[in-house]
Amino acid sequence: MSKISGKATKSVSDSRRARRSTMIGAVVVVLAAVVLFAVYRNSQSANGGTAGGSGFEHVAGQPGTGTAAPGFTLTSDTGSQVGLADFRGKSVLLYFQEGLSCQPCWDQIRDLEKNRPALKAAGVDTVVSITTDPADLIGRKVTDEKLSTSVLSDPTMRVSQAYRANSYGMMGDTRDGHSFVLVGPDGTIRWRADYGGAPAYTMFLPTQKMLADLTAERAP
Repeated sequence: MSKISGKATKSVSDSRRARRSTMIGAVVVVLAAVVLFAVYRNSQSANGGTAGGSGFEHVAGQPGTGTAAPGFTLTSDTGSQVGLADFRGKSVLLYFQEGLSCQPCWDQIRDLEKNRPALKAAGVDTVVSITTDPADLIGRKVTDEKLSTSVLSDPTMRVSQAYRANSYGMMGDTRDGHSFVLVGPDGTIRWRADYGGAPAYTMFLPTQKMLADLTAERAP
């Protein structure tokens, strides 16, 4: 009987130890998950990153919401001079992009054009794209792509650097990334989203996704 009793006691003890080990393991897993989530949130806060309503990771660079949009005058794809002041009294969406070597960027413009009613409903009066390629080459590309959006040439990167749009591209700071800046009728930036940064270099996102972020994040 004593041997049987001893075996039973040992079995109960082993069972309790197993349960304790399982509980400890579960606690460790939960704590690890909490720590990892905290690290993730801190890194997101440090970088200003968010997935927003679109699900596409982006940051809001500087100059940002609430600041005066840097003025400019650039040569367009048609050879005319276009300035930010030309849009005073309207909401203009500036789209900084990588240019001729980035076909998804031109597909983005085409998608913006297809969604003009949605843009208008969201309070965007017009879209202007800015890239660093020469105006004559941009003109050919716009013609080839059959686009109507005004695309401006910023070969010296003066405007791109003023908006720091060249901080988010795959080519380092020699090209713009994939940045949207909404300038209100009074010349103040109402919303900004830079989608082109590392490690996920977004070069195209559906206009409806972009509008989800704009609607959720823009200033009044």
